[in-house]
Amino acid sequence: MGIAGQSFRFNLRKRGLKKSESMKKNTFYLIFGCIALALLCIFWYSVELQIPLLIEIAFIIGIVLVYLAKRKVTDSIEDERDVKITEEATVRTMQVFWVVFCAFSIGAVMQILHIPTFPREPPGSRPPDLLGPRMMGYIQLGLLCLMIFLYVGFRIYYAKKYGDFDTDEE
Repeated sequence: MGIAGQSFRFNLRKRGLKKSESMKKNTFYLIFGCIALALLCIFWYSVELQIPLLIEIAFIIGIVLVYLAKRKVTDSIEDERDVKITEEATVRTMQVFWVVFCAFSIGAVMQILHIPTFPREPPGSRPPDLLGPRMMGYIQLGLLCLMIFLYVGFRIYYAKKYGDFDTDEE
């Protein structure tokens, strides 16, 4: 490598992060959630068109984007308050998410296990199935992606509650 290449690498190391290149944790989680939702849409598209290579390439690109975004997070130092905020947000996210996810899954299983019987009511009186098994799977994957946004919401709530947004007088 020439002198120009070495000085370029040295300048990159010496430079550090500019303000425009920095990112807070919550912003990273929002970007991560958007990438997850985009991957869900690409997954749906690749299943519909039967192109498995599309989701594989998109997944690798998504991981690279998450890695690049994670490198720009500036508030990665964790103190006791940040640990408490993370704990509270995680517990509340799991509590809310699992209730909603389980309720949807129970309804989906009930719809899948419906055994047709001899009609006791006139034809057409039973409402048609709203969701097929494939669509139920997509909705469940979507709920998993939306869990990230629920977590960010709880992080913001508990950060305000415990005063994490630069409210100290130090």
